[in-house]
Amino acid sequence: MANDKTKPLHVQVAEKLIEQLKAGTAPWQQPWNTDRRPAFELPYNAVTGNRYRGINSISLLLGGHQDPRWATFNQASAQGWQVRKGEKGSMIQFIKLNDWITKRDEHGKQVLGEEGTPTKMAIHLSRPIVTSAWVFNAQQIDGIPPLQQQDNRQTGWEPAERTEKLVSHTGASIGHRQGDQAFYDPVDDQITMPFKQQFDSADKYYATLLHELGHWTGHGSRLDRSMLHKFGSQAYAREELRAEIASMLIGQELQIGHDPAQHIAYVDDWIKILSNSPFEIHLAAADAEKIFNYLLSFEQKRKLEVSGAQQDNLSLRRPAGSDKYLFVNEEITYQDSIYKVEGHLKQGRLRMRNLTTGNSFVLSRSDLLYDSLVKVKQGMGAATQQAGPLMEQKDLPGESYRLNR
Repeated sequence: MANDKTKPLHVQVAEKLIEQLKAGTAPWQQPWNTDRRPAFELPYNAVTGNRYRGINSISLLLGGHQDPRWATFNQASAQGWQVRKGEKGSMIQFIKLNDWITKRDEHGKQVLGEEGTPTKMAIHLSRPIVTSAWVFNAQQIDGIPPLQQQDNRQTGWEPAERTEKLVSHTGASIGHRQGDQAFYDPVDDQITMPFKQQFDSADKYYATLLHELGHWTGHGSRLDRSMLHKFGSQAYAREELRAEIASMLIGQELQIGHDPAQHIAYVDDWIKILSNSPFEIHLAAADAEKIFNYLLSFEQKRKLEVSGAQQDNLSLRRPAGSDKYLFVNEEITYQDSIYKVEGHLKQGRLRMRNLTTGNSFVLSRSDLLYDSLVKVKQGMGAATQQAGPLMEQKDLPGESYRLNR
């Protein structure tokens, strides 16, 4: 039998997931604690702060580590951390769309940067390359700072309020009626929910609603997935798997948690699907990320509409010299992306989000991207290729057509 290093990633993930589904310990089978703390956090890169996505996220979650931070061997070494001898890395995969080459002038000589080292430039690959990397969990690394647990009560948002606003921005048609059924009808493009008071908590109501919104995104006018499946069919279960993973992702983002109690009926179908076609987990995870990004885009678009007026007011109140720094809520367009400053961290670092891709990351004043954003802010134009080196971090990168909860 092939060992894990020779098996394709989707086969490794499918086999582990089948084991955990049978045991009831798969990531989306774990409810939040009563103090509104998740049973786990979604894995992210310890250096860039970017969350791992798609099958990489599922793969790292299945590893069972309590710390959500990961890094490559080289990333850890560059930070002064040390991967312990004998520790086994976990494989991730990413699609390489660009390659980096040494920049040369018209005479073929290397173009040197300010520090006298050759500069790099990105070239677009005619064919994307799927490549692999190995990452190590923070629990396998010595010298890494302790994990700072976020207190969800101090985020400045009441999770139910934020979720209600997001739901409202989608414009989805949602009806309520007595009963215990929640479902999306793709023919009428309508979500039906039990009344809020029928749920044990507001979080459970919104977790269920977000699951149905996941189905809602599949309509032909949105993400256009195949939706008209007979209840009990494998195609129906495939769609449920996508909505369930997406519900887990967005429940974490909105801090309202995830209610796994109502998906039990699909477990056997999921096991059968993954046993027959392991690549299904790759497809399901990719679709779940699309659902996540689509729903969060409604919130981001609304913020963009509001931020313009706020930015004008802020600029009038800031003292001279403030254009040398980045401030919370500022949004700056640079190299076809919109970057937003979401908050301050320790040691002068900033919590950032790329509104174009949805990726979040940590930015220091010493990073080249910081200088580039400041220069754009100052009206000096985008600094050519200054953010390039950051991109090299691999983040390392029938009878019934209702979709029931």
